[in-house]
Amino acid sequence: MVNSKRKGKAGELEWCKLCRVHGFKDVRRTAQFCGNTGEAADCIGLPGIHQEVKRVEKLNIHEAMAQAERDAEAEGKGNMPIVAHRRNNTKWLVTMRAEDWFKLYSLSGIAPD
Repeated sequence: MVNSKRKGKAGELEWCKLCRVHGFKDVRRTAQFCGNTGEAADCIGLPGIHQEVKRVEKLNIHEAMAQAERDAEAEGKGNMPIVAHRRNNTKWLVTMRAEDWFKLYSLSGIAPD
């Protein structure tokens, strides 16, 4: 396996483990190695979320988000695209569109002033 592919797989597995630690037990990698699986997300198991996972030192977040948006749109499920990403020796970050963040936040029950 090419080093970048190995690192990508390791990052996806690490992200899945973090999701499970936080109670999302059904999160797992998709079987992308077989070609077109009908599932463009790197990981599945967060209902309503299209997960793009990046484990790189230099990330063009706008390109990564555009990829997540394209793939989510192509799936046609109405999932919110996110990019879960981190560099070495840092914590995971999640990038998403502001409108999707406000939708999720409004579901928390905390009303704006």
